[in-house]
Amino acid sequence: MPKVTHVCLPVLLLCAACPSSPDPRPPGTVLTADDIRNSPGQSLEQLLLARVPGLTIERAPDGHFKLVIRGKNTILGDDEALFVVNGIALGPAVSGNLAAVDIHDIETVQVLRDAVATASYGVRGANGVIVIRTKEN
Repeated sequence: MPKVTHVCLPVLLLCAACPSSPDPRPPGTVLTADDIRNSPGQSLEQLLLARVPGLTIERAPDGHFKLVIRGKNTILGDDEALFVVNGIALGPAVSGNLAAVDIHDIETVQVLRDAVATASYGVRGANGVIVIRTKEN
């Protein structure tokens, strides 16, 4: 019986997913300053609602809008996403977390929804995390 020492397998290269030019956005970025500038008159909530699949906006009992990324998944009733602005996590605000951020100062907005991406935020990130980076002056 002949002994086989080498096996040649065909190699298939898939370049359909390879971008032709590198994307200047950080991974997971949903909005940039250019996107905001090209959409005058729209609030940040409206821009995110148009770009993030599965995002819903609900009115909280106290009247502010809350963004829900991962749906109803808690028995305590807190299903609002965690907002992180320049590395600082915002606590729940009476007027809504996005009221404190000027839309013209935003450089990028990232929406993190999977467990791996939100793990560094602990339990507070269980409902999703919206990371906002502002422009450096």
